[in-house]
Amino acid sequence: MSDRPNGRAPASDGRGGGTIAPSARQYRWLDRASKLLGVALIATGLHIGGGTPAGIGVAAAGVAAGLLTVLIDNQ
Repeated sequence: MSDRPNGRAPASDGRGGGTIAPSARQYRWLDRASKLLGVALIATGLHIGGGTPAGIGVAAAGVAAGLLTVLIDNQ
């Protein structure tokens, strides 16, 4: 029987700061998914019109999505 009330591991990785560190496999899949989402959003932004405010906004969201995993601690 676990000493935790819900029987699950804590959400924190034990280093404080309240961060959640995914496993290596989860990180790889999240990294791939964020890159694919970023490319799709950039392509959509270009399709909308690369010189229009809407196209630039969607493409900028794509860049942000593609860089999402930079902020995730995978150690």
